[in-house]
Amino acid sequence: MTLTSRFLGPQRRPISALGLGCMGMSEFYGQSDDATSLATLSSAADLGVTFFDTADTYGFGHNEELLGRWLREGPAARRQQAVVATKFGIVRQPGQYERRIDNTPAYIRSACEASLKRLGVECIALYYCHRRNPAVPIEEMVGAMADLVRAGKVRHIGLSEVSVDTLQRASAVHPVAAVQSEYSLWSREPEQGMLAACAALGTTFVAYSPLGRAFLTGTVDTAALAANDFRKANPRFAGEAEAANRALVDALGTLAREARVTNAQMALAWLLAKHPHVVPIPGARRLPHLEQNVAATDVHLTPQQVQALDAIFAPDKVAGARYPAAGMAGIEGG
Repeated sequence: MTLTSRFLGPQRRPISALGLGCMGMSEFYGQSDDATSLATLSSAADLGVTFFDTADTYGFGHNEELLGRWLREGPAARRQQAVVATKFGIVRQPGQYERRIDNTPAYIRSACEASLKRLGVECIALYYCHRRNPAVPIEEMVGAMADLVRAGKVRHIGLSEVSVDTLQRASAVHPVAAVQSEYSLWSREPEQGMLAACAALGTTFVAYSPLGRAFLTGTVDTAALAANDFRKANPRFAGEAEAANRALVDALGTLAREARVTNAQMALAWLLAKHPHVVPIPGARRLPHLEQNVAATDVHLTPQQVQALDAIFAPDKVAGARYPAAGMAGIEGG
C-alpha cells in the first residue's frame, strides 16, 4: 500500500493524503494508553502518514507531549518527515468541557513557546488558531502569527472553524496554509463557500471528524460509551436524533457492502473524491482502525456513488447539532 500525497498551502509542501488526528489519544473518547498510542503513531508513519494533528488543549498538553516523545524517541528521519500541526486559542480548566477563547498576541506568543517545549521542536510545522474570538481583530491576530513565522518558530499558519470572510481577511495579512473544520457526510457546512474559497487561495482544507466521531462507521454502541466519553453529551448521539442518523448510516452501510469496503472507507473515499485540496484527519488509537482508514486512499468512488451519498446525507436529513452549546464557542458561520 502506497499512501498518496496532497499539498499543504500555497507553498505546496507535500503531506500524506490522509492525516492522523491524535486528540483521542489523550481525552474525550474514554481511556487511552500511551504505549498503545505510541505504537499507533509509529505504525502510521510506517504506512506513509506524514501529517499529524494535535492541539495544546488536548489533554491539557498531554497530547503534544506524547507526540514530542514519539518524535524524540524515533529515528532522525521521523522528525524530518513528520508534519505536526498544533493549535492555540481554547483555554479550559481540568475536568471541564466549557472553555474561553483567547486570541490576544501576548497569549499567542506564550502558547507557542509552551507548545514548542512540549513538542520538543524548534519550529512548529503548522500552527492554527483553534477558535476565533471576535474581540481581537483578525488582522491583529494573524499579524502576531506572522511574527512567529518571521522569528522561525512557525513554518505555516492555519485557522480553524472560521468564516470565508475571516479567511479572506487573514490571507490579506499572511498566506494561510490550511483551514481546519469539521467536514464529513453528516457535517457538510464547508460546501457552502469555504471549499471554493480555499481552492481560490491555494489553502488546504483539513477535515476533522471525517467519520462523524465514529458514528458513520456503524460500530458505535451509544449505550456502552464510557462515562468520560464526550459523545454522551453530543446531540447527534441521543434520542430521536440518534435514531434518525442511524437510518442514514444503515443506508451508507448498504452502499459500502455493495462496493466491498467498510463504512469508514466509503466515508473517507467520499471526502477524497470531493476536492483535491481536502485532507481528512481521522483519529485512530488502534492499528486495525488505522490500517482500515489508510486503505481508503485506494478506494475510488464513481460519480454515481458520490451522488448517492450526497443524496442520502443531504444536510436537512441529518438530525441534531454537531456540538452541545459549550462546544460551539468560537465557531464562526458562513
